Amino acid sequence: MNSLYAAMGPTIFEQMSRLAAEKGAVNLGQGYPEDDGPLDIREVAARAIIEGPNQYPPSRGLPELREAAAEHYRMHQGLDLDWRTQVTITSGGTEALAAAMLAFIEPGDEVVLFEPFYDVYLPMVRRAGGVPRVVRLQPPLWAFERETLAAAFSDKTRLVIINTPHNPASSVMSRAELELVAEFCRAHDAICVSDEVWEHVLFDDAQHISMLEVMPERTLKVGSAGKMFSFTGWKVGLACGAPEIIEVFSKAHQYLTFTTAPNLQRAVAYGLTKPRSYFEAMRASFQHGRVRLVSALEGEGFVALPVRGAYFVTIDLAASGIVMSDVDFTKHAIAQGVAVIPYAPFYASPGAPPLIRLCFSKRDETLDRGADALARAKRSAPKF
Repeated sequence: MNSLYAAMGPTIFEQMSRLAAEKGAVNLGQGYPEDDGPLDIREVAARAIIEGPNQYPPSRGLPELREAAAEHYRMHQGLDLDWRTQVTITSGGTEALAAAMLAFIEPGDEVVLFEPFYDVYLPMVRRAGGVPRVVRLQPPLWAFERETLAAAFSDKTRLVIINTPHNPASSVMSRAELELVAEFCRAHDAICVSDEVWEHVLFDDAQHISMLEVMPERTLKVGSAGKMFSFTGWKVGLACGAPEIIEVFSKAHQYLTFTTAPNLQRAVAYGLTKPRSYFEAMRASFQHGRVRLVSALEGEGFVALPVRGAYFVTIDLAASGIVMSDVDFTKHAIAQGVAVIPYAPFYASPGAPPLIRLCFSKRDETLDRGADALARAKRSAPKF
């Protein structure tokens, strides 16, 4: 057995979802909406199964979807992409990340990660033979300084992974931050993998700027139709970059999943043509959930960190008067009827701050039940 995977347990998301199901608890842990995505897109997918074809589509994706992706990013982010040479379709954003690690990392190469990070990054980097170099972001703004970034780079740095909007922290990188990362990538001859799957889920005055705009020659941008349209089970990813980057990336992709279900590709191609009003309504719906959950929790004395993107809110346990670790409070909360995610799995080393992540892309009744259970957990938490 591969020692890396043999030593790993199930992900924190799988653990908490299983516990929620076993105990009948409200699941505010795993990040998926309760509404099942737009009916018209589902109908396109259903018709495409019946009408076919259902055989192998091209490994890089159906031309109609690659064209739609290029046009979508032109309209929404001002990117100028040649769909023939700069867009590849993957089986979800996670597969795109895996293909990128395998394509761009040689054993011994150093990879800069920003901590906390989505939990798949670290094992993927290590499995590809990379050596992680971690930049720790500090709450509540999750910013970083030039000196901190400089300390993570060396003559062995070959890859940088960023995530904006950020999971779990819900922060959004500014243009100045992106330009600083780009400066160091160019100076050290490194590629940036930019995980932008939450690019359409923004709040207040937050604006998404793609690293592909800032550094087009050295960036692989990863998008996700599952996040755009609330089809988290569909697993249709959009990988975009310079032709030289996509060429090597696509070779790794073809030996992972090779291709993605053609009916889902056709449906996503249709979905990407939706007007701006669809994405505005989606954000408004998530904004409603954010306000409802955060208001209820703040009324119980919880302290929430700012939410600028993605559909998660972070609760600061220490600031909320809870003297328990994130992991211990998570166990306590599940006994009170709600599943949440501790921050510890998003860190490479011990010393994670006492924070928990909650998902607010849920129905009102789910959010209300979850807030009630968290209030019980707070009132019954040990006092020291």
